[in-house]
Amino acid sequence: MSGDPDAPDGPEPLRSVIARHGLSASKALGQNFILDRQLLARIATIPGLAPGDRVYEVGPGPGGLTRALLDTGASVVAVERDRRCIPALAELGAESANRLSLIEGDALEVDEEREAGTGAHIVANLPYNVGTALLLRWLGGERWPPWWSSLTLMFQKEVAERIVARAGDDAYGRLAVAAQWRSTPRIAMPVHRSAFVPPPKVASAVVHLVPAAEPEGVDPAVLERLTAAAFGQRRKMLRQSLKAMPGALDALATLGIDPARRAETVSVDEYVALARRLSA
Repeated sequence: MSGDPDAPDGPEPLRSVIARHGLSASKALGQNFILDRQLLARIATIPGLAPGDRVYEVGPGPGGLTRALLDTGASVVAVERDRRCIPALAELGAESANRLSLIEGDALEVDEEREAGTGAHIVANLPYNVGTALLLRWLGGERWPPWWSSLTLMFQKEVAERIVARAGDDAYGRLAVAAQWRSTPRIAMPVHRSAFVPPPKVASAVVHLVPAAEPEGVDPAVLERLTAAAFGQRRKMLRQSLKAMPGALDALATLGIDPARRAETVSVDEYVALARRLSA
């Protein structure tokens, strides 16, 4: 394949790959392609990959981020449901000395640990229409530590802010508690809308999450029900929003949490303490 005019031996420009394969971002699939190789290389450095590491990527599209991940020396398992992108990815796989494995299908239906292996890093420019669902899947469940070593994920900026929000912030809610009660999230870098083709209507950001120690004595399902009840009626005081949850009001009293408070004022640690009482 032809290289960049300024670097004849370099990889084919992504814009050329897209044109040659007749690709265009699908709004129905929530696609927005990033063409800037320097930006993609910066994203690939966030999880601190080393040669031989394994990466699980969702929605690689024409393979821009995939190439950047392969350039770190890692092996990549890429899941793509848009069959139009498979030929471009297959070309990249042929160049990568068998370090790229392709799965054509829906990421929500893939047995990820079987395909990528325990300890893999998840890195993805997630399709906006499934990003939150996938994050909650990776953060959820009773098993902890999880099968993955880190998450490096592109979200709309407002979703990224919800993931890292603290009690009292406007963005604070169930997603913050789900992300923070047993992992450590941070916004690793903002990404301007102009970096995408086509440009989305909103700014984006890359969020990096690593597993933390799981608090003892907490049933994840109980915590989920607790936050669903509290934030489902976030304008109401806790004494109202939690009254239908058996034992919740007694737990508030035992822990000295004022039942006149509202959901967005309760910290992650306080929700964990409440869930521990209700899990006993």
